[in-house]
Amino acid sequence: MDIKVLGIDLGKTVCSLAGLDEAGAVVFRKRLQRHRLLDFIARLPPCVVAMEACGGAHHIGRFCLEKRHEPRLMSPVYVRPYVKVHKNDDRDAQAIAEAATRPTMSFVAIKSGEQLDLQVLHRARERLVSDRTRLIN
Repeated sequence: MDIKVLGIDLGKTVCSLAGLDEAGAVVFRKRLQRHRLLDFIARLPPCVVAMEACGGAHHIGRFCLEKRHEPRLMSPVYVRPYVKVHKNDDRDAQAIAEAATRPTMSFVAIKSGEQLDLQVLHRARERLVSDRTRLIN
């Protein structure tokens, strides 16, 4: 099993994984509990690890960088066209892996913990300003 691209559909408790080989054929499918995902990634040889960008994806992306993988985070809007027929978690994982191989795909930069903390502060301030404006009006 020579995985070149690993697509991960992150869920709250269960993650679906799909591995593609050099030719783009699916050679691996698996479902893992989320707390076992990092152990699984640590045991893989270096490869491209693709996920949809969300809050938890940045943490996993930083872990992948430590383990010499190449993390690629994508906006969910750009992944949707690659889902074939009926949508489910396993097909989403395969679509994520396939989208990561496209040369024109735009990826999201991995944020550090400090950047995510600052983002939380900005969003909280934005909500407070919005609430104050609503109250004044």
